[in-house]
Amino acid sequence: MKQVRCCFDRRAIIAAIAAVARPLARRAPVDPPQRVLIIKPDHLGDLLLATPALAALRTALPAARLTALVGPWAAPMWQRLPELDALETLPFPAFDRAASKPPPFAPYTLLLRAAWRLRRQRYDAALILRDDHWWGAALALLAGIPRRIGFAHPLCQPLLSEALPYDPRQHVTQQALALVAALTGMPPAPAPLRFSPTPAAQEWAATWLRQHIAPDEQLLIIHPGTGGPTKHWLLDYWIALIQGLRKPRRRILLTGSPAESAALAVIAAAQPDVLTLSAELTIDRLAALLGHAALVIGVDSGPLHIAVSQGAPTIHLFGPSDPLRFGPWGDPERQRVISAVLPCSPCGVFAACPRATDPPECMAAIQPEQVLAVAETMLLHWRQSAQIQ
Repeated sequence: MKQVRCCFDRRAIIAAIAAVARPLARRAPVDPPQRVLIIKPDHLGDLLLATPALAALRTALPAARLTALVGPWAAPMWQRLPELDALETLPFPAFDRAASKPPPFAPYTLLLRAAWRLRRQRYDAALILRDDHWWGAALALLAGIPRRIGFAHPLCQPLLSEALPYDPRQHVTQQALALVAALTGMPPAPAPLRFSPTPAAQEWAATWLRQHIAPDEQLLIIHPGTGGPTKHWLLDYWIALIQGLRKPRRRILLTGSPAESAALAVIAAAQPDVLTLSAELTIDRLAALLGHAALVIGVDSGPLHIAVSQGAPTIHLFGPSDPLRFGPWGDPERQRVISAVLPCSPCGVFAACPRATDPPECMAAIQPEQVLAVAETMLLHWRQSAQIQ
């Protein structure tokens, strides 16, 4: 009953915002729009998956001023994109993984303050790049933005001026491209993910490679960590996979954040010649290294999407997350997904398995032998392709 009441309260709040704020956004739309706000509250991988849409938006509106509003936790992913004229940050409620639970009214006071600030910038249009982000849609409405384009999610639709059909299993990159098409009237051409490491990061990676990888060795990178506990693969499975991958003229590198260093140490302890990197890594350095890998293997995570953006062949292990929605954006032969076909998967729950399986059954069902077979096939294929070229 408590959950139903909470949902009712949220819908009531959204209805009230829509009724009160709609008159504030009755400025005549500008066509083509000159000032566009892109609202994206998510994390690194999600922002990377939206980069094809940003490229399409800049192509369609070369003279417009494009401003992105993102969480501070994800700003590095877009901070050097030439398509954007400005990048602003906002600590969107419910998206900061490190924050404690805020007071009940804190999200609404933040909403009003941010809307007042944005209102002075007089945007012509806003794109809500997350399909269920009613808070972002409310922000655009309260900011007086006349064109507010998003998806017909039940919580968002009352706050939008244009709502596209909502398909909860549509790939998020395709969703973002559809929003751009709705704003510009131009169907965007397909584009790859885009992230460019700095020259300093590329030089750091080149130095590291010279020190640790022989010229005739293949670099295999394994990135086991991610933000959602139910997306983790078993440590014993990683150890078994690495044992199978060990062959002459191969070097295996484990990468992760500083917070994941303990897990990396457990995996590496079983294989003394495995390399690890965590404390030294930044997003730029990781991207620069991933671009030199013969193969990258990991679970559904931002670093695996970064690997795709750097042109590396990848294997993505999916359990509770939906590969149709969050899978790699690239050549399916070069970017492979492995998932267990279970009736309960994908559930989209990343904190704890809804069926209380521990470890999550959907991840435990992916066997190391299955991943190893795909890895060896890919390594053979891309090695032969390189020899032909």
